[in-house]
Amino acid sequence: QVQLVESGGGLVQAGGSLRLSCAASGSIRTINTMGWYRQAPGKQRELVAAITSGGSTNYADAVKGRFTISRDNAKSTVYLQMNSLKPEDTAVYYCNSNLVNYSGYYYNYWGQGTQVTVSS
Repeated sequence: QVQLVESGGGLVQAGGSLRLSCAASGSIRTINTMGWYRQAPGKQRELVAAITSGGSTNYADAVKGRFTISRDNAKSTVYLQMNSLKPEDTAVYYCNSNLVNYSGYYYNYWGQGTQVTVSS
């Protein structure tokens, strides 16, 4: 069993900041790419940012320069620092991870989601 547990969402005013965390636990041998996705009401889930095990990052154009993804491999945790938040960033944010378990199988897991609401 693998779990991804997110924290750090909440309500913030436009221009403010939030930091999301996602900790992976369970039968994990290797964590490859970790990422954050978001889904606003009535919209499809979209990639926000991703980071490889080597530290290479990828961002959606809408968040470049405002959001920073990072990870602590020793803690199996990925972070998303969100600055200069805008009302259009309001969404449920989901953690996602590609990993290998102790049996050698590759899996993709999702967290339960955390709500981020940005008021204008």
